[in-house]
Amino acid sequence: MSEVLVYVDHVDGSVRKPTLELLTLARRIGEPVAVALGAGAADTASVLAAHGAVRVLTHDAAEYADYLVVPKVDALQAAVAEVSPVAVLVPSSAEGKEIAARLALRIGSGIITDAVDLEAGEDGPVATQSVFAASFSTKSRVVKGTPVITVKPNSAAVEATPAAGAVSELGVTFGSLATGTKVTGRNPRESTGRPELTEAAIVVSGGRGVNADFTAVEALADALGAAVGASRAAVDAGWYPHTNQVGQTGKSVSPQLYIANGISGAIQHRAGMQTSKTIVAVNKDAEAPIFDLVDYGVVGDLFDVVPQLTEEINARKG
Repeated sequence: MSEVLVYVDHVDGSVRKPTLELLTLARRIGEPVAVALGAGAADTASVLAAHGAVRVLTHDAAEYADYLVVPKVDALQAAVAEVSPVAVLVPSSAEGKEIAARLALRIGSGIITDAVDLEAGEDGPVATQSVFAASFSTKSRVVKGTPVITVKPNSAAVEATPAAGAVSELGVTFGSLATGTKVTGRNPRESTGRPELTEAAIVVSGGRGVNADFTAVEALADALGAAVGASRAAVDAGWYPHTNQVGQTGKSVSPQLYIANGISGAIQHRAGMQTSKTIVAVNKDAEAPIFDLVDYGVVGDLFDVVPQLTEEINARKG
């Protein structure tokens, strides 16, 4: 059976959820071969094997931590040469997309970004993308070289499927560009205890309508075990950190449930959340554009509606 390369997104050996989703999707088109790089790469093997990786290629070097992106592209290029896969799958994070684009250019292949599903086709893997505010789905495939495909988080349920997970060292020779952009310092982000925004299964967002007060939004998010997002208007006003911005100039999310509170639904915001599986909006303006997109809408003051919703959720949780 053909093999599929899966780039492993991990932090010191702790595999992030989007990678486990990629392994699930990879099994639809071939046998997953995981590529884990950097500190703790070898520690990912057991988790990757439990989720279907038939092989795990690992490599650790100071370059992965000291320099941006290019060393990882060098490693993936080496993995492509070794495995000759039918496709390379990468998470659709900001870094993932840059890695995928550089890799596709290196190996002379086509690229598909922000896929939400994958299936096997007679002429290669077929990717599904959600377009035009999730009004349409398109199917496409790469016709040149080895397909490089980035997949949005929450596009597939994680399925544990034990496999061999044989670990081997990947031979990597770094090119002259690998040391071009050096990391001079890092400041760890303070943890909020909430899920990572781009990976969360539920996102609760606030916009201009919160009027500088995210208390109700945060309380609802905590009741649901959700991440907190914000519109550009809220972020630009200084009401919430830029790291939580959802939209065209912020982060793209694709959760199972997205709850928009006091957000009008401008196209820039919709571009960042339109592929959410179920969308709920609370807005006192019945003509707000967000209602054209939602599955469920509540016309009302969020400061009345959201606390009641939070109270009901907490009551049902017991």
